[in-house]
Amino acid sequence: MRAEFMDFIATYNVIWVAIWLLIATKVGELTKSFIEDFITPLIFAPILKKLKIDKLENLSWKWVLYGKLLARAIDFIVVALVVFLVIKGLGVEAK
Repeated sequence: MRAEFMDFIATYNVIWVAIWLLIATKVGELTKSFIEDFITPLIFAPILKKLKIDKLENLSWKWVLYGKLLARAIDFIVVALVVFLVIKGLGVEAK
């Protein structure tokens, strides 16, 4: 049973998958912080001050929080751009 388990780990690179998952999680947190704490306030601060709103997520119209959707869309675009730049920087070719 032990040998079978060790073979499973070696065959499917379970340790490397766990390490890359941990790294991906931390990169995701870093990117989210970059967007929420730097990009969004830098770009939207004047607009939000005029609307007297402290966070983009609080934008709403008749109880519909469209600010959350807008914030997540910005988050997605920046993450997709970062992933694209990393893949392009690594020189990974599409198959």
